[in-house]
Amino acid sequence: MTDHDVPLGEPVPDAGLDELRSRVSAFVRDQVFPREAQLDAGGPDATELRRRLREEACGAGLWALPLPAELGGGGVSLSAYASIAEAEGASDHGPAALGSASLLDVTMLSRHGSSRVRAEYLRRLVSGDLRSCYAMTEPDAPGTEPLLTATRAERRAGGGWTITGRKWFVSNAGEADLVTVLARTSGTVGDRDGLSLLLVPTDSPGFRVVRELPILGATGQYEIEFDHVHVDDDHLVGEPGQALVIAGERLQLGRTLRALRWLGQAQRAFDLLCRRAVERQGARGALGDRQLVQQHVFEALLALRGTRPLVYEAMALVAEGRDAHVEVGLAKTAAARTLQDVADRAVQVFGAAGLGPDTPLPALFRTGRAARILDGPDEQHVSSVARRVLRGIQRGPAVTPV
Repeated sequence: MTDHDVPLGEPVPDAGLDELRSRVSAFVRDQVFPREAQLDAGGPDATELRRRLREEACGAGLWALPLPAELGGGGVSLSAYASIAEAEGASDHGPAALGSASLLDVTMLSRHGSSRVRAEYLRRLVSGDLRSCYAMTEPDAPGTEPLLTATRAERRAGGGWTITGRKWFVSNAGEADLVTVLARTSGTVGDRDGLSLLLVPTDSPGFRVVRELPILGATGQYEIEFDHVHVDDDHLVGEPGQALVIAGERLQLGRTLRALRWLGQAQRAFDLLCRRAVERQGARGALGDRQLVQQHVFEALLALRGTRPLVYEAMALVAEGRDAHVEVGLAKTAAARTLQDVADRAVQVFGAAGLGPDTPLPALFRTGRAARILDGPDEQHVSSVARRVLRGIQRGPAVTPV
C-alpha cells in the first residue's frame, strides 16, 4: 500500500454480514425493483428518483457499503462485500441506488490520483454528489486492443494537457460529472508505451456528448468527444505511460464486481422461473409438473451453482491483491453465460408473457447477451485463460501420462 492508498474497509463478522446482505436484498426488492421502469427512462425524473433512493439508503444505513469509512462510506471489506454485491446487482440500478457504483473510481483515484484530485473529488464521489464514468473504447479502437487508441493528450506550453479524440460505449456519460479517459501522451498508434489516464470534468470547454447508443433498446451508453479539452497537470491519473498498469488493476476488480451483479440477476431470473413453474396452472396441472419445465429448472440451477464458486474465488483473490487473471476470466465468462442462459430459460417457461413489459425478463436477457461482449468478449477471455494455463504447463516439470 502506498501513501496514496485509502483503506478499503474492515472485515464484517459472518452473522453481521448475513443480516446486512438480507437488508440490502430487501431494499433492492422493495425500493428498486418497483421503480426500474422510471430509472430506465432516464432524464430529470430518474435523477430525482435516484436522489430519493440515496436518502432512503442513507436512512437505512446501507449507503456506499464497500467505500472507505474515512470518506463517508460503510467501510465493508472487499471480501465481505462479495455477497452484498450479488444482492445489490439483482437490479442494474442497485449499485447506483445504494452508492457502490463509484467503487472502481474511488479505488483508482485513491491509489493513483494527485493530492488535489483526492481532496476535491473522493468524498463527493462517495456521497453521490458527483458521478463518474470511464472512457476507453473508440469507434476504431476496441477496448480489447488499447494499443490502437487514437485519442491524444498533448502537453501545453503553459502546463497541463490538451485532449483530442472520441470515445464510445461509455456507460453513464450523459449524467457524469467526471470522466477518466485513456489517451496517448507519447508515441504512435500501436506502441505499447505512451498511454496515460486523465481525469476530465465534463463541464470543461470542448467536452461534448455526441449521442446516446442504445444497446438492444436499453439506454445508458454514450459516444463522447474531446475537442481540445484542457486539463491541469494534477488531473493525470498515475504517471505518464502508466495507463495499462492502472487499467489492469481496475479491470480485475471491475469484471469481478460485474460478475457478482450478473450472478444476482441470474438468481432473480431463476426465482421468477420457479415461481412461474409452481403458480401457472394449465388444463393438466402446474407447469412444474411437466418434465421439460423441470429440465429448465435443473439446468438453470446447475449453471448457478457451478458459476457462484468461480465468481467468489475470483473476488477473494482480487481482495487479497493477488494475480487473478485466470480466475477473473473464468468468472466473467461464466457469469455472463449463466445470466443469458437462465434468463432465456425463464422466458421460455413464461411464454409470450416473458417477452412483454410485465416482467423484468427482457431486460435480464438483454443484460446477459450484452455481458458476453462488454468488458471483453467471451473469445478474448477464452484465449487469454487458455494461453496462461498452457504457459504454466510449459514452464512446469514434465508430466508423465497416466
